[in-house]
Amino acid sequence: MSNHFYILIHLLNVLDERIKNAMKKLGLHELTLPQQKAIPEILNGSHCLLIAPTGMGKTEAALLPVFHQFLNSRASNGIKILYVTPLRALNRDMLQRTLQWGKELHIKIAVRHGDTPKQERQRQASKPPDMLITTPETLQILLAGKKLRKALKSVRWLIIDEIHELASNERGMQLAIALERLKEIAGNFQRIGLSATIGNAKEVAKFLGGAEEVKIINVFMEKAMRIDVEYAEDMEVAIEKIEKELKKHESTLIFVNTRDTAELLGAKLIERKNSIEVHHGSLSREARVEAEEKFKNGKIKGLICTSSLELGIDIGRADFIIQFNSPRQVARIIQRVGRSGHRIGKVAKGKIIVSGSIEEYGEACVIAERALENKIEDIKIRKNDLSVLANQIAAMANEYGEIEAKKIYGIVRRAYPYQNLPYDVFIRVIEELKKNGVIWIENELIKKRKKATFYFIENISMIPDERSIDVIDVT
Repeated sequence: MSNHFYILIHLLNVLDERIKNAMKKLGLHELTLPQQKAIPEILNGSHCLLIAPTGMGKTEAALLPVFHQFLNSRASNGIKILYVTPLRALNRDMLQRTLQWGKELHIKIAVRHGDTPKQERQRQASKPPDMLITTPETLQILLAGKKLRKALKSVRWLIIDEIHELASNERGMQLAIALERLKEIAGNFQRIGLSATIGNAKEVAKFLGGAEEVKIINVFMEKAMRIDVEYAEDMEVAIEKIEKELKKHESTLIFVNTRDTAELLGAKLIERKNSIEVHHGSLSREARVEAEEKFKNGKIKGLICTSSLELGIDIGRADFIIQFNSPRQVARIIQRVGRSGHRIGKVAKGKIIVSGSIEEYGEACVIAERALENKIEDIKIRKNDLSVLANQIAAMANEYGEIEAKKIYGIVRRAYPYQNLPYDVFIRVIEELKKNGVIWIENELIKKRKKATFYFIENISMIPDERSIDVIDVT
């Protein structure tokens, strides 16, 4: 028999019997290659960055060894596992995916974000779950709260899903500092990052680990993918091409680059009696969930969406993907087309339809070609952003009441985006906060003022604002 077979048997033998029984009940009869590669490293206690194609079981690759360690560790009160995702919708989806595991293994799992009802938040504060699914912004709130901050002292494992979505922006910089703040109260914990699309793994591993060394597990698998590119002379021709694909396939996701385009395309397709819905971040949660459920249950043939459905939210199986106009990035088209053929051995099929600009058509052709060659762009991690730094200084003043400036500086410098932050720049930001009445500073001891809490909460979200205006047609 092959070495592969013996490795598989060994891994299954190593995992706790309760996990093996749960796997059988949940229909998991074998381990995927990413799971075979990641499970031993995570069981070994290594910090890991796992990169593998969509639909290859990355979530289970992280959770199964973490659950194994949890089940075989000494029980204590508090949150042991933190699972961070970029979107509330992903949080909700992840809760549904993990609840059955929790039931089988007697692990209490909960979600915490801006939509969590007050009663549930109070329950979590008095009886913290074993595993908490949350967003980067809510993690900031947890670090500031009295009861849940105490519960975070028990954290032993932290998983960041879709890490590529966070590493390159202000949210990621804020999260990197939050991980070091968490380390101050919980001590060392195992860090695990998950992604399908990272060009420069070493850089993202540094972002994940801070001062800690991270093992990179890059499972490049030649996932069968077909991406065609078509040119449409104008919008009407593009609509006809989209309609043709809707008729040919059972379930089609239509990705667009802006919310305005989603609404415009949706209006035109609905006007022509096509069975579609629109999904984007400006719609209410209820409208988004309704659209997701209709698509999942086969009540509509197509769903027009922005990046709101680019990540791993469970909407059932799409058998075809349309990208309207150039996706601008190789990583983006791989992520989007990867939403079709979402099973091992299936071919992911997609088409880019470009309307109007011949230059954009040329760009789309190049991007499609690079995607098929898996030539993904590097993620650029921003460094030393002062607005994020100011917010985190205020957050720590609020968290500790009073704290030495040098201690804050040490915590911040452990975060990879700030590892080269000059001390004089750090002090200038402190002086600016003092001038604005956010903090006191005397003999390098920082003390919070009443305004510190307001400033921290007011500036906690690093997600760019998008404002909309209601228009009433009175003609």
